[in-house]
Amino acid sequence: MKTLSTLPFAAILLVAGTCIFMNCQPANQQETSAATVDIEKEIESLIGQMTIEEKVNMIHASSAFTSGGVERLSIPEMVMSDGPHGVRHEHGRDWAKDEGVRDSSTYLPVGTALAATWNTDLGYQFGKVLGSEANFRGKDMILGPGFNIIRSPLNGRNFEYLTEDPYLNSRMVVGYIKGVQEHGVAACAKHYIANTLEFEREKVDVQMSERALREIYLPAYIAAVQEGGVHTVMAAYNKFNGTYCAHNHYLLNDILKGELGFDGLVVSDWSAVKGTDAVTAGIDIEMGTDLEQMARGQEIDYSKFYLADTVVALVKNGDVDEAIIDEKVRRILRVMFRIHKFDERPPGEYNTPEHQAVARRIAEEAIVLLKNDNVLPLQKDNIKKLAVVGANASHKHAGAGGSSQVKAYYEITPLQGLKNGFLDRAEITYRPGYEIKKGGTSDQRLINEAVKAVVEADAAIYVGGWIHGFSDEWNDNAYDAEALDKPSMQLPFGQDELIEALLAANPNTIIVLMGGGPIDMRRWKGQAKAIVQAWYPGMEGGNALTDILLGAINPSGKMPMTFPEKLEDSPAHSVAAYPDENLVIDHKDGIFVGYRYFDTYGVEPAFAFGHGLSYTTFNFADLTVNKAGEAVTVNLKLTNSGEMAGSEVVQVYVKDIEASVERPDKELKAFQKVKLEPGASRNVTVQLDKNAFSFYDETKSEWVVEPGKFEILVGSSSRDIRLRGELEW
Repeated sequence: MKTLSTLPFAAILLVAGTCIFMNCQPANQQETSAATVDIEKEIESLIGQMTIEEKVNMIHASSAFTSGGVERLSIPEMVMSDGPHGVRHEHGRDWAKDEGVRDSSTYLPVGTALAATWNTDLGYQFGKVLGSEANFRGKDMILGPGFNIIRSPLNGRNFEYLTEDPYLNSRMVVGYIKGVQEHGVAACAKHYIANTLEFEREKVDVQMSERALREIYLPAYIAAVQEGGVHTVMAAYNKFNGTYCAHNHYLLNDILKGELGFDGLVVSDWSAVKGTDAVTAGIDIEMGTDLEQMARGQEIDYSKFYLADTVVALVKNGDVDEAIIDEKVRRILRVMFRIHKFDERPPGEYNTPEHQAVARRIAEEAIVLLKNDNVLPLQKDNIKKLAVVGANASHKHAGAGGSSQVKAYYEITPLQGLKNGFLDRAEITYRPGYEIKKGGTSDQRLINEAVKAVVEADAAIYVGGWIHGFSDEWNDNAYDAEALDKPSMQLPFGQDELIEALLAANPNTIIVLMGGGPIDMRRWKGQAKAIVQAWYPGMEGGNALTDILLGAINPSGKMPMTFPEKLEDSPAHSVAAYPDENLVIDHKDGIFVGYRYFDTYGVEPAFAFGHGLSYTTFNFADLTVNKAGEAVTVNLKLTNSGEMAGSEVVQVYVKDIEASVERPDKELKAFQKVKLEPGASRNVTVQLDKNAFSFYDETKSEWVVEPGKFEILVGSSSRDIRLRGELEW
């Protein structure tokens, strides 16, 4: 057994190659200019002029999507908008859609699609589009990014939440945040913390070890605060170790505002505050609307919120120190100054061709080629008759999903994209094959029509999978949606029977899957020659998918999560369990989330974390691992050994060969996406530091790294390791 050597006492976490110690100042605290000092003086001056009633008016909602201001002092309301992948349609003061306004946004691919690009620059471009359009619409805060760890395949909101891996999450959110905030709009990191299921989300109690919190669920928030300089954080609905997140002093005051040095504001999820004790727990703004009251036609009295008139009374009675309220107002004003609420904000832009081009590029790099037995790319010149089957081929997803719904300026469906791609050079026959309806099952008439079409065609494409729910039209069919989880991993609407019939009739039928997460493919995966994961690819998704299928674009997407063969293989449902009768979610899987579990315990996935095929081939060679002090340099040569230009994601994992605690078989600690022309080579270099080799020691409440041997694993996925090296710590 090794002897422990500890990291500096101040350390709370260090994502490989990036300082995020307690004694490292967050990006938004590194400003020491005279202007910053003047702003802080102005903030104190404003606070000194306020009555307690005016202060309290700023710490709770004043309408569905605003928090209060102080008109007497020219302090405006703070205007918020949903929109993790597009600015949501315009609301009236209390939820009703505004009519006759320009609120059709650029509909970007969803979070899992963005993460599947493994391209941090696209995270930044994504954020720039959101920030620019939110600014144009007069919004001060965009309620995103959402990056809860993807743990259960059933979570209806996985499509928003990027990945199962803390390092990949961390790298993708920093650019997103910076892109949003450079337009004078505050990003909001959510949902803090561990909102890993939608089932009874306002009641469940997430029980979790300190090690799991520190190693898996917290890193992306640390990156968001200390690298991204995020202005706001949203407290989640659920309880955490017995206390609601919005009331959790340990999460909000001790960790977020204390250890991480977060000096922005904490906003509650809507109606996540459950009592006046939240006033001392770290919440700065209470948001929410009594929807039942609205449904009864009653006017909402925002002065009756928990952090409203009651707090005024508590302060006046001496039960709450007014300095606590001052600190909340101070944080709110600080964010207001940072987003130019008191001066001129540079103008934003709306639905420009440039924004639409970003949406298309993200979709192109997000689509994952899961399987290909010499079927793709299609040879367009050889296709005179194309059969397209599946209701998802013509279904639009933008206006669904709950708070992520977008009123899209337009949305190119897969069917429309294929029509655009063939430009009348082929006859395209479309058959839905199934109906999207509540309780829908297989329909033999529709199956027969689809089978006839694929038999008679030169090529056949099936587009199915999940659908977004929670819109007015599709509320009964909520599979990827806020507030609801999937009942299972089984495809809805009888799609398994349809796919089996299509593959029997035409074995070369290409299977394209939409959705935010895995499905059970066991009935037909072995027979399918080509499977494509398209996620929800945004307004240009149909065009991007067509370019992938026809070979105009070489697929480069990689899986941001593990797809299990069946639900029971997922650690959230095998090691741990769904919420019990007491609504407790016990994270017994601990640090073994996603590939950490599958690879450590030898469970074969359907498709591994990091997996994604290409139309070309890549050769990994000449690995060197050099350690100088506490800095480790990993270098290798990557060559495009095929005949088509393409991109590969070089993934670097670290394995602790012997440890005093149980550690995963491997952990992602660096990656780099590299584009190469045919025959071209490039040296790829990544840097690791001490923290890439550390774990959180619960007995010492510190991060530690143990002397001994570590293995550096480099490959194309967590299950496709091409090169191995060793080092001695």
